[in-house]
Order: sequence, then structure tokens, then C-alpha cells
Amino acid sequence: MTKILIVDDEQDMRNLIDVMLRQSGFQSLQANGGQEALKLLKEQHVDLVILDVMMPQMDGFTVCKEMRKVTAVPVIFLTAKDANEDKVKGLTMGADDYVVKPFSSSELVARIQAVLRRTEGEVIEEPQKMIVKGPIELDDVSRKVYVQGKVIPLTLKEFEILRLFMNNENVVYTRDQLLEIIWDLHYSGGTRTVDTHIKTLRLKLGDEAGKFIQTVWGLGYRFEVSK
Repeated sequence: MTKILIVDDEQDMRNLIDVMLRQSGFQSLQANGGQEALKLLKEQHVDLVILDVMMPQMDGFTVCKEMRKVTAVPVIFLTAKDANEDKVKGLTMGADDYVVKPFSSSELVARIQAVLRRTEGEVIEEPQKMIVKGPIELDDVSRKVYVQGKVIPLTLKEFEILRLFMNNENVVYTRDQLLEIIWDLHYSGGTRTVDTHIKTLRLKLGDEAGKFIQTVWGLGYRFEVSK
């Protein structure tokens, strides 16, 4: 059974989401803040995290940043702010989607199913495939990326971008094409989120491997291993 971690400082909200999830056949865990959430992630297997942005002591952005140091588990942000700037920041910090409060049970469940479907679909699509380009190794089964043998924790979107690039070396993708392929047109925040994901991906890959993702001025991006 799919296990989902609910992170929100408001107990009433946690309980409401818990009911929504259980009615749809999901199992859930609850954490009242960032520290408790990080502790649970170390102790238990979790398939997805629902993370509130506005929390005292440690906000959702900070929690997500700390999570991304140790796990690539999918994250859906809950936010009361319907502003593109907050959405872009959340996606840049490593979230896979967002839901704006107030939301319906059907909307939340649909978002969860979409993220899980994309995550699970990767293994089915290209089983037992290891892609190696220079010092980068991408394992499509375990969904792990290594640079010079060291595991690099990536978000779902970062993994999909890198996988697309490594499978299509030297192909130039425009920002609109990347939005269509990676976000499946469901995100309406514009092409800025592509740039922020590319920037974060380069930083995670490091100085040498990050340079393989090249900016093609006036067009978009391509992946090319330095000769």
C-alpha cells in the first residue's frame, strides 16, 4: 500500500488530509513539523510527502531542501498562496507539484496519482538500463544518479531532465519543449521554472559534470560531454 507522509503544523489539516487519503486507499503518516518529518523519513519507507509551506520554526522550503540531501522521494507542496513566484520557488527547491489551499479531495488525490504514475512509469518504460556519459551514471531501475561513484540525490523532475538529455546527447531542447515533455503541460507557471531546474541540476552534478548541460543562447539547452 502506498504510504504518504503528511507534514503540517495544523492538526485539523493533517486529520482532514488523512481522511482524504485513507478514503482513496492510501496509508498515511503525520508529522507536525520539519524536524519530526526528517526523523520519520530516516526511520520508515515513504512513497510521497505532502508538505505545507507555511510552518513555524522550519518552513516547507527549508524542510524540502533538507530532505533533498538524503532522499529523492516525491514532494507535493501545500500552499495558501496562489502566486507563481511561490510555486516556482517550491519547484526549484525540489518539489514535484503543488496544491493551493483550499483544495478538494479529488484534486489532491489526482495530483498524488499523477506524481506517482510518473515516478513508477520510469522503471516500466526502460527496465534495467544504465546510461553512462563521462563521469555521470544514471540507473533507470533504482532511479539513482552517480557522479564519479557518488550518489547525487535528484528530484523527480531533475532526474527526468537529466535522463532526457543523456538519452539524446547533442539534441537542443527549447524551454517550451522541456515544459511539454517533462511537465506534460500541466504546469502553467512559464519557462522560468525550466531555467531554475537546470541551474539546480548543474549545481548538484558539480563543476565538471554540470558543464555538460549547455545553454544554447536564443534556443534552449543541450547535453554534450566535453571531449
